[in-house]
Amino acid sequence: MAHVTQRTDRTDEDRSIGELLSAVTSDAQKLFRQEIELAKAEIREEATKAGKAAGMFGGAGFAGYMTALFASLAIVFALANVMDWGWAALIVTALWAVAAIALYVMGRSRMREVSKPERTVETLKEDAKWARHPTS
Repeated sequence: MAHVTQRTDRTDEDRSIGELLSAVTSDAQKLFRQEIELAKAEIREEATKAGKAAGMFGGAGFAGYMTALFASLAIVFALANVMDWGWAALIVTALWAVAAIALYVMGRSRMREVSKPERTVETLKEDAKWARHPTS
């Protein structure tokens, strides 16, 4: 009896439509999973930046509150020796308002450094373009 060997290394031309569709589906799923992982990595990176900026906002608020509370009292008492209590309190309030504004501006500039996941957006655009015209 003759032994017939089947070829297992078929080319795309030898494969059935079902096999080709299965391969395309598998590749699309793999690509989609990779895109999700890329998005997660980029978002994690940007979330770290946003968290640090938010921490600065929180720190600025707490420091501003504590400073305004205790330093204001001390300065108001000192200024009250040379002027009316109301004017002393107003001057101290204006000084701490300037400090709070400076901290806010620094936090806002840090927050602007946080960017969208640009690589993911770009690759998703490329994938959508390819899906519309897979042969180009």
